[in-house]
Amino acid sequence: MSVRQPSGIFAPGVIEEIQRKAATGLYQIRGYGTLRERRWATFDDLTFLPCTLTRIPLEGYREKCNTKVRLGTRFARKPVALDIPVMITGMSWGALSYHAKVALAKGAATVGSSNTTGDGGMLMAEREHSRSLIYEVLPSRYGINVHHMRMADAIELTIGQGAKLGTGGLLLGSKVSDRIAEQRDLPIGVDQRSPARHPDFLGPDDMIIKVEELREATDGEVPIFIKVGASRVFDDVKLAAKAGADVVVVDGMEGGTGASPAILQEHTGVPTLAAVCEARAALEDIGLYGEVQLIIAGGIRDGVDAAKAIALGADAVYIGTAALIALNCNKPIYEEDYAAIGAAPHACHHCHTGRCPVGITTQDEDLMRRLEIDEGAERVANLLRAMTLEIQMLARACGKSDVRHLEPEDMAALTLEASAICNLPLVGARKVFGR
Repeated sequence: MSVRQPSGIFAPGVIEEIQRKAATGLYQIRGYGTLRERRWATFDDLTFLPCTLTRIPLEGYREKCNTKVRLGTRFARKPVALDIPVMITGMSWGALSYHAKVALAKGAATVGSSNTTGDGGMLMAEREHSRSLIYEVLPSRYGINVHHMRMADAIELTIGQGAKLGTGGLLLGSKVSDRIAEQRDLPIGVDQRSPARHPDFLGPDDMIIKVEELREATDGEVPIFIKVGASRVFDDVKLAAKAGADVVVVDGMEGGTGASPAILQEHTGVPTLAAVCEARAALEDIGLYGEVQLIIAGGIRDGVDAAKAIALGADAVYIGTAALIALNCNKPIYEEDYAAIGAAPHACHHCHTGRCPVGITTQDEDLMRRLEIDEGAERVANLLRAMTLEIQMLARACGKSDVRHLEPEDMAALTLEASAICNLPLVGARKVFGR
């Protein structure tokens, strides 16, 4: 054995991180999402089974495939009506720049989709340019305003998110500009840590009262979403439905963030593929599948991921990181500025620094101007259109005239793990493993 061979346990990156902790006494905080090249079952472990002799495909140029979705049909008098089943997830003004938030709103509106406020309250320009805007209510209550809440098309009561389960939001002082500080009633330039739990309820029974409070505040007009990070998914989804949710959102561990302890991104939560399967099973177990809508989030990259999530039981999907990439996140431009923060294009996860070279995750006016709003909005709209076309292509190939008619029977598993998790037959074996 060569004496130069590195340890399999204490690899160079592990050694570097131990020495960094030894020098600073601090754990690592960063943005983006999980980075480690570990193996777990993902949507890539599933394959569609399009029509051949057993079913009839639809002709893409002549036969329609519906993509519309209505969310919040359980109790709300005005459900959210979308033209496509791909939505923009909650990302705050603060974590993102003004230009990024407005570009996302305009891009989503162009194609008949929705966007979500995130922590820190409503940016009025986002409301102005949105077709459907979902207002998040988080444990921090920063920027919370009942009058703004009543301007929204849905309320999302956020219990947690996939990238940082069991803890609150984090906005480092470099992003707490004078405008953000005023919006959130915070001191300028001071790190903001949000609470890990809501201050006015402690568990699912108390949450029933909170849901009713939100419904009363909005006159019962708009849907109430409850968002949970993927953890104890089967029980959490049932409890959210019992509390009166119109829509349950489940955010898998591949979800992104503007800033979080790295260990939470890498070592907590349940992958998105497993989360959607557990969530559907939970709603079926209590007889509410189809009555309570399900949105799945966490690392959705394209129309293929979205179509597989829908086939497994989701009514719609959220995208976040993919939408930021459409805005030029990690694009190889301004490379000197990437290097200055210790990053590089295609390998930048320095969202937390406030020094985003492409003007997305920053409050610096000079950097922000690098993101042109209308051009960014066009790219977001193009991404959403392309993803929708991909979903339709797969649905038509499986003989479906509505993307929400996709079902588990339209797929098979490529690995034993995916077969066991999704209750799908393994290709070539015609049997489900692990059951």
